[in-house]
Amino acid sequence: MKATQEEATQVTRALCAHLASFDFDSLPQKAVHAARRGILDWIGCALAGCRHPTLDKLNRVLSETGGKPVATVFGRNGRLGVLDAPLANGQAGHVLDYDDTHMGGTVLHTSSPTLAALFALADRDGATGRDFIAAYVAGFEAGVRTGQAAPKHHDGGWHLTGTLGAIAAGAAAGKLIGLDALQMTHALGIAATQSAGMQQNRGTMCKSFHAGKAASSGVLAALLAQQGFDSSEEILEGKKGFCRIYSSVAEPQRVTEGLGKRWEIANNGHKPYACGVVLHPPIDAMIELGTRVSVPPSRVEAIELRVHPHVVSVTGVVEPRTGLQSKFSIFHSAAVAYIDRDAGIAQYTDQRALDPTIVTLRRKVKVTTDDSLRTDEAYATVIAGGARYEASVAHASGTVDNPMGDEAMERKFRANAEPIIGETNTTKVVERVWGLHALSDVRELTALLA
Repeated sequence: MKATQEEATQVTRALCAHLASFDFDSLPQKAVHAARRGILDWIGCALAGCRHPTLDKLNRVLSETGGKPVATVFGRNGRLGVLDAPLANGQAGHVLDYDDTHMGGTVLHTSSPTLAALFALADRDGATGRDFIAAYVAGFEAGVRTGQAAPKHHDGGWHLTGTLGAIAAGAAAGKLIGLDALQMTHALGIAATQSAGMQQNRGTMCKSFHAGKAASSGVLAALLAQQGFDSSEEILEGKKGFCRIYSSVAEPQRVTEGLGKRWEIANNGHKPYACGVVLHPPIDAMIELGTRVSVPPSRVEAIELRVHPHVVSVTGVVEPRTGLQSKFSIFHSAAVAYIDRDAGIAQYTDQRALDPTIVTLRRKVKVTTDDSLRTDEAYATVIAGGARYEASVAHASGTVDNPMGDEAMERKFRANAEPIIGETNTTKVVERVWGLHALSDVRELTALLA
């Protein structure tokens, strides 16, 4: 059912009234289970990324400039201020580009800003697992729905994890600290006015910095709103609101479509590969060919890929010089997936980006685009010795139509977490996350993550 004209001019207040009013018992089991999966996955990604050189630089600065240390910094045996820990943990969660991706009308890494904000507040003040889950779900509702209402947002060059991520984090943080409907409306406005992040910084340390800043901005927005700090109450739909100035097409009525019936977290996707999500279809195809075709890289004459145009616009780096740049190179990803039959953390290091065997093979990759393909679909061909070896992918691994199972999610988590917190604590985290709804204080979980 389409919103009326009056309803379309009140979407911010309607959304925030809903965010403030629902509780854990309002959630369908599918949404609760998706939340547990998302929390487990993101903690693993943040632990895996916490010792990246990018985080060394950030944490040195935050240690000098930060506030009272009240919140855990994952994997670094320390604490930072309530606005600083979200920045550090949010960047850690996104730095490897291994974190979840919602693709339901908007491509958003919702968990890095949202969970980084929530863990800092829960660590400072305490929170039950049920309240934590409800707040996490609220972040998805706010961030994803705002993105759906601004459908050309990405086309404008914005990095959605920075812009929409601030809105998601603000809503989640507001939910966790118990804001009422009006305060939540103000929190959303304060978060939205801090929205930032440019795609020009893709392949640099700034891309994951966007996620951390969004998390910190969200916490600040909620805490300010709690103190009576106000904002526009039409921040999404107003004449100069988010949907209109961040997108050439504004559809604010979409914010409230199916509100309370469709829970966006239930349509989340999770990554089996540590790179831009649009690369997953060709990677699936190249891993299949690398496994099936017994042709060494030196004998491959050409690799042909057919993908959706969006893939090339996002991941068209031809000659990546660093691991971060290689995460946005379809040429590198195709080559390394064929050779290594994987595309995990090890395939996107500085060393692998400059490996002569990878460089030689990726220069044989030719990419064509096809508007008729879905973004999670791809075709790949390896040409060698006059023969053509072909593979196709209808739905990439980790998407809603081809999801990672719970066992696969747990394996990914263990591989990410054990090198940082050890096998014993990793097992305890798994137990606490799957049973999060029964946890009386989330600090029982964060205590294991330092």
